[in-house]
Amino acid sequence: MLTPKMPTRTKAEPARPPRAWQRMLSGRRLDLLDPSPFDVEIEDIAHGLARVARWNGQTSGENIFSVAQHALLVERLARRAAPDIDHRWRLAVLLHDAPEYVIGDMISPFKTVLGGDYKAVEARLLTAISLRFGLPAVWPDALVKIVKAADHSSAYLEATRLAGFGTEEARRFFGRPIRLDPAVEKDYLTPWTAEAAKSRFLARFEELVP
Repeated sequence: MLTPKMPTRTKAEPARPPRAWQRMLSGRRLDLLDPSPFDVEIEDIAHGLARVARWNGQTSGENIFSVAQHALLVERLARRAAPDIDHRWRLAVLLHDAPEYVIGDMISPFKTVLGGDYKAVEARLLTAISLRFGLPAVWPDALVKIVKAADHSSAYLEATRLAGFGTEEARRFFGRPIRLDPAVEKDYLTPWTAEAAKSRFLARFEELVP
C-alpha cells in the first residue's frame, strides 16, 4: 500500500493583508486606513446615514431615528443658534457625522471604551469628506463650537423625546437645549422612513453646495 505524499511548501506564502476598505453601492471602495476624497460620494453618505440608527436603535417609534435625520436636526438647530452662519459652514454642520456612513454610530459609552483608535479613524474619514466637498481639512474652532452646541441640543431633544431620558438627567449630560418652533421639533423628532431621511438629507445638501 502506497502512502500518499503530503504536498511540500517550497517557501512561506506571504500573509494576505486584512481588508480595510468597504465597497459602496456607487461602486467606490473607501479605504478606512487611507481614505481618499475621490472615493467619497454624497449618495453613499445619504444612503448609509439614513440606515444607521441613533441610540443603538433604543428609540420609540415605528422607524429608527437615523443619523441622517439627526444631521438635519443639528443643522436646523445651528441655524437657529447662529442665523448668520455661512452656507459653507452649514454644509459642514450637515456633514458633521458623515463618517458614520462607513463606521456606524458608536454610542458615547462604547467610544470611551475604544479610546483613541476610533477617533483617529473618524478624523481621517471626516478629513476626506471635508476635502471632497470643498471644506477645510481642519475646521475652525468657532465652527466646531457651533457644531458641538447644536449636537448637544439635538442629543437632549432625542434623549427626552425618543430615548426615555428624564429632563433633569438629559440636562446633566447635554446641557440646556436650543429650542425650535413646536411644529418643527415635532417633525424633526418623529422618526422618518429610511427613504424619507435619505431624500431630505440630499435635498438639504443640494441647497447648501455652492
